[in-house]
Formats: sequence, C-alpha cells, structure tokens
Amino acid sequence: MKISRPELSRGFLDLLYHKFFRINDTPHRVAAGLGIGVFCGIMPAMGPVAALFLALFLRVNRAAAILGSLATNTWLSIVTFLASVKLGSGLMGLNWLNVRSDWWAFLTQFRWLNLFKFSVLRIILPVIIGYVVIALFLGLVTYLTALIILLKIKRDINR
Repeated sequence: MKISRPELSRGFLDLLYHKFFRINDTPHRVAAGLGIGVFCGIMPAMGPVAALFLALFLRVNRAAAILGSLATNTWLSIVTFLASVKLGSGLMGLNWLNVRSDWWAFLTQFRWLNLFKFSVLRIILPVIIGYVVIALFLGLVTYLTALIILLKIKRDINR
C-alpha cells in the first residue's frame, strides 16, 4: 500500500500537533520554552544547543525550546540583520547607513586582527543590541501567543 504525499504531510502535521500541543507539561512551561527557543534562534551564534541549556537552566519545556529555535534558526537572523542594524544604531544614536557600510567593509576586508581593534566594537555593538531587542520582542510575542493558544486548547479539552 502506497501512501500519497498529501496523506504523509497530513500525518506529519497531526503528529506535530499531538507532540507539541499535547505535551504533558503546563501551558506556561511549554510557551516559555517556545519563547526561549525563538529568542535563541534569532540571535546569531546561538541555536538549539543554547536553547536547550537555557531551557534546562530555567526549567521550561526543552522540546518546545528546541522546536522554537529550529523554527527560527539562521533564516530569521539573516532577515532581521538590517532591522537590527537600524534599531541598534538608533538606540545608540548612530547613523544606521554608516554602521551598515562599516559592516560591509568589515566583512569584505575581514582580518582576524581587526576583531581586536576597539573601533570594531563601534559596528558590532549596535547590531548586537538590535538583535537582542528584536529577539526579546519576538520571544515575548511567541510566549504570549503560545500561552493563549495552549490555555484555550487545555480549556477546550477539559470541557
């Protein structure tokens, strides 16, 4: 018996729904894990391993943290780069166009010694600040959205 592609996709989505939304954990712990995962997925140089360690440390759902991290890892941090440059530069009172062009020059003329120059901090810090603010915001939005959905699902199941 051959299973068609739509049936296989539907089966995977059903499995994902049951594994994620019916996790035997409190809605708060699952939603917090997901929010932490999204935060770690957006931040460059962080990812599933960092999400797992943070979830262990904060005692939230590890599976949700890994899932959130994998859902946003790399592809979203690339998309949010320009936004982080703009936001971080604005918060530091810098011109974002100058920071962006300095980043481009830093990347195209990369030398390991340049990492130790104090002036590099001038272009790295705005981007890091921007990423942290964006990751915190999206992590919090993810937490609140997941918490509302999970509480509704739990309430509907208990009826």
